[in-house]
Amino acid sequence: MFAKLASATAFRGAARTFATRAGPAVRASRAPLVLAAGAAVAGVSLYAQPAVQLEASAEAAARPTSIAGTFSTPSERSFIMIKPDGVSRQIVGKIIQRFEERGYKLVAIKSVQPSDALAREHYTDLSQKPFFEALIKYLTAGTPVVAMVWEGKDVIRQGRNMVGATNPLAALPGSIRGDYAVSVGRNIIHASDGFESATKEIGLWFDEKEIASYTPAAWDQIMADN
Repeated sequence: MFAKLASATAFRGAARTFATRAGPAVRASRAPLVLAAGAAVAGVSLYAQPAVQLEASAEAAARPTSIAGTFSTPSERSFIMIKPDGVSRQIVGKIIQRFEERGYKLVAIKSVQPSDALAREHYTDLSQKPFFEALIKYLTAGTPVVAMVWEGKDVIRQGRNMVGATNPLAALPGSIRGDYAVSVGRNIIHASDGFESATKEIGLWFDEKEIASYTPAAWDQIMADN
């Protein structure tokens, strides 16, 4: 009888702990033995409970989803491109290492010699800038670029932080441009600046079937919030 009462008390106590709204208070037992047994069972019950999903399903469903994954989740993706100067200087491995060490997942990579059309489409937002033609010539001169897709929590914003300011002279030490570049015309790397641009750029450089789906050994630990 005591065991049954202890289990019921523990179950109700644990349920209130994880519920979003508190239930009615459970009357304390007058038997010290029951209280002690209940506390022990409750301790086990607390650890046995599954993780609680704190965000509303409606909020999660409202997040945009595309070839760039789902925004603001561990499946978010960003397009990262090492430009010809980065390839020529043979620092591709060092740049990849930074993203891997941060905990992000490489889901697509290839070496590409961009065509004139591809380069113009990628940088179409700069088409009215005075340096546009020089930029296209530089990208299509023959040295390849390394196009990549990285995945993980907040990877678009954090990727931009890791890359650093467009002008390397304004980039913070520790950022890729801050450590490896001094000229805005040879600033090593490109990173998507938002979910919309990530969607466009990933779709421009990659087919969906080229993007891998896998789970690294420590992925759940790296992406966990608690």
